[in-house]
Amino acid sequence: MAKRRKLEAPSAADMTRLEEEFRQVPGARGPMSAPIAQVAADSAQAGDLRSAEERARARRDRDDADRLRMAEDQGLLITEIPLDEIDPGALIRDRISLDAEEMEELKRSIVAHGLRLPIEVFERADPEGGKRYGLLSGYRRFQAVWDLREMWDDMRYVSIKAVIRDPDEMGGPFVAMVEENEVRANLSHFERGRIAVLAAKEGAFVNTEAAVDALFATASKAKRSKIRSFAMIFEELGDMLVYPESLREKDGLTLATALRGGAESRLRQALAEVTPESAEEEWAILLAAIERLNVAPRDPSRGGRPKRETAGRTRYADSGVEIAVEQEGRDWLLRMRGDRLDAQMVRQLASELEALLSRG
Repeated sequence: MAKRRKLEAPSAADMTRLEEEFRQVPGARGPMSAPIAQVAADSAQAGDLRSAEERARARRDRDDADRLRMAEDQGLLITEIPLDEIDPGALIRDRISLDAEEMEELKRSIVAHGLRLPIEVFERADPEGGKRYGLLSGYRRFQAVWDLREMWDDMRYVSIKAVIRDPDEMGGPFVAMVEENEVRANLSHFERGRIAVLAAKEGAFVNTEAAVDALFATASKAKRSKIRSFAMIFEELGDMLVYPESLREKDGLTLATALRGGAESRLRQALAEVTPESAEEEWAILLAAIERLNVAPRDPSRGGRPKRETAGRTRYADSGVEIAVEQEGRDWLLRMRGDRLDAQMVRQLASELEALLSRG
């Protein structure tokens, strides 16, 4: 019976020598190759019963899917969106009147040839009433398709072609829209302020001030200051004003001064008591309320705002909010600044201050 030979594990030197010899074999793969992986790949390819043409088609399908996802991410994809999921007033509607004859012409064109140019929408951060999207551009096209749906029970008009813009990149489209309206529609200060507030609320800018700076970057510092004043009017009284677009610049600044002085509650109460029949009557109601509060309109002949004086030291809340007390002529101002402040919190503070003062 043959004697069994004892097996010994190769030494490190033996392994190095074998690896060096393997490298010298023609066609051999480098030491970093994984033979088992290559065997698996060869086996998979051998087991793929598809023809070369079918495999090429599969690769093209994968490439097409990648391009489709990229186009969708970049807002280049046209899709069909139900009309009922779009809020045409989420941002701003066209301020010039819709010419009836032009609208009929547009509707006839859509009936004959379909909608040639899609509208632009954006996904809303906080959808309301099933309105997942807000209209960014194409108000006339949207309205024309809406009217056709109301006229005819036709499935062609239950949805509309649209391009979905990324909310994180909406600053550019917002600016383009404002520039277009500035040239074509000559927006009022109130409309400019409204755009800035809504753009900030939709998440395109961190706050209203940043929205004004970006949307009206080419405007003078004085003009941007006026737009901020009208933005505040929209935030505080926009839901109650019947003729806000008719506010003259001088009257709007007077109203903004009153609001800064804490007149919001009284002004809202005055507007709630009477429904004005004209822009002149609405301003008369507001001016009477302002005069009752002894908030006198600024005299333009004085050539500037009254000098402000700081009364007392600046205080800092635990939340980091800075609170300063200032006097401007006969007005006392509370100036607050901080990341935690928003419109809702400021309104709540104003209500609590009103309650405190009402108690005497």
